[in-house]
Amino acid sequence: MTIHMPPSWKKQLQTEFEKPYFKELIRFVEQEYDTHTCYPKMEDIFNAFDWCPFDQVKVVIIGQDPYHGAGQANGLCFSVNDGIAHPPSLKNIFKELETDVGKPYPVSGNLESWAKQGVLLLNATLTVRAGKAASHQKKGWETFTDQVIKIISDQKNDVVFLLWGGFAIKKTKFIDATKHTIITSGHPSPLSANRGYWFGNKSFSKTNYQLEQVHESPIDW
Repeated sequence: MTIHMPPSWKKQLQTEFEKPYFKELIRFVEQEYDTHTCYPKMEDIFNAFDWCPFDQVKVVIIGQDPYHGAGQANGLCFSVNDGIAHPPSLKNIFKELETDVGKPYPVSGNLESWAKQGVLLLNATLTVRAGKAASHQKKGWETFTDQVIKIISDQKNDVVFLLWGGFAIKKTKFIDATKHTIITSGHPSPLSANRGYWFGNKSFSKTNYQLEQVHESPIDW
């Protein structure tokens, strides 16, 4: 399995790639992809990094697991490939976007355009077996992605971290809140959103306000 990443990420993560846990993780992933249907496609596993080089990261959104349905996952958290029906969480993200910044509800659920503007769409676990949610959790991905969060926190300034739901909010411990902005909310899943923990959080306008405070261009959500 070849790890495709921009040079700026490889420079930051090279020592991680050489650690025993990561080598073990890659062996596990290769075996899973050889013997089961897994998502996203192998060449898309590191898309979050491909589309958003380290030196361009301005915003980080943390998801948990890739979608495990056919054709959905594309390596960016909450994102689906063009032409794929929007999953419930993504629908609620887009509904909040409509009311928060007045953006028309998007036709495509592909969030590549966000990534290309400096939004790292990072799942804590980067792969999953088809139809089996959480099947690749606790195999090493979380160790790797926690390190990614720490590196961003340590090496960069004025990044906006969007932590949606209890799982993502636990990542606060890896972020230096004295030099970055942390915006928390309930999760966009229907369970959380229907209880009033998602809608009205204004994550998108708050993010752009913070970016403008440090003279960064806002995200065209």
